[in-house]
Amino acid sequence: MKPNIRIVEVGARDGLQNERRWVETADKIKFIQLLIEAGLTTVEAGSFVRADKIPQMKDTPQVYEGLPDGLKKKYSLPCLVPNMKGFESAMKVGVREIALFTSISESFNAKNIGASIEESLERFRPVALAALAQEVKIRGYISTAFGCPYEGATSLETLKKVANRLFDYGVYEISFGDTIGVAYPDQVRTIVQELKHHFDIHQLTMHFHDTYGLAMANVCAAYEEGVRSFDASAGGLGGCPFAKGATGNVATEDVLHLFLKMGLTTGIDMQKLLVASEFIFSKLNRPSQSKAHQAYRNKYSLCSD
Repeated sequence: MKPNIRIVEVGARDGLQNERRWVETADKIKFIQLLIEAGLTTVEAGSFVRADKIPQMKDTPQVYEGLPDGLKKKYSLPCLVPNMKGFESAMKVGVREIALFTSISESFNAKNIGASIEESLERFRPVALAALAQEVKIRGYISTAFGCPYEGATSLETLKKVANRLFDYGVYEISFGDTIGVAYPDQVRTIVQELKHHFDIHQLTMHFHDTYGLAMANVCAAYEEGVRSFDASAGGLGGCPFAKGATGNVATEDVLHLFLKMGLTTGIDMQKLLVASEFIFSKLNRPSQSKAHQAYRNKYSLCSD
């Protein structure tokens, strides 16, 4: 059966980027492989960013090169690139899908990538042109779509304008990020309703964080408005290095459990997903943050080596 719901796994990039405990390159590679074995078809593989800014991502070239060629040809493994330098580094190791990242908050953009919103979009123009010329797919990310840690409420009009620019650049979809986990269901419904009047609902992905425990309620609200694609992170890994107090992404296990109970298909095997999560959390020496993970783990015999 063709899956009803698409879950994009962000644990290996967005999830790990804020971890202070170093995860070995070989373990990152195995984590990605385990996620794919669980049935995930789109898995963020890393970021081509400055090592002094995001130390956990400094081995992204080695991670990507270490993945089997067959896997890289068959599955979607987007890597974040902030500028042309990052794009060129990604091309050197054969990346076939990139992610462009901006926000709708001037303050957040300044702290995150050292540029205004307009400057970030202009940086993306040559990157997008080069990617399209080389038949490299482009995924778009817009953070602070539901609120900013520095400015509070953000503008829906700005959100639509930035999304329109990214689609003009050739992105095949945009992930709308609740960077600090302040979204709530009524707000999600309002924003999705407005977005789907201007853009194809099938090109919209929601990316929720669970800071206040509302991520799953927000997933439901977005689903009720027609969204069928969601970012999630194994075990709830994550946080934002430029947003103080932001906790993890919504957990892949929790999203999967919800849709299983709704009778919807995702193509993901819960038991194999738990194995992937157990593996990475064993390397971090702490437990999963996912409620579904904790509930399911005793039902299966899991290995974490």
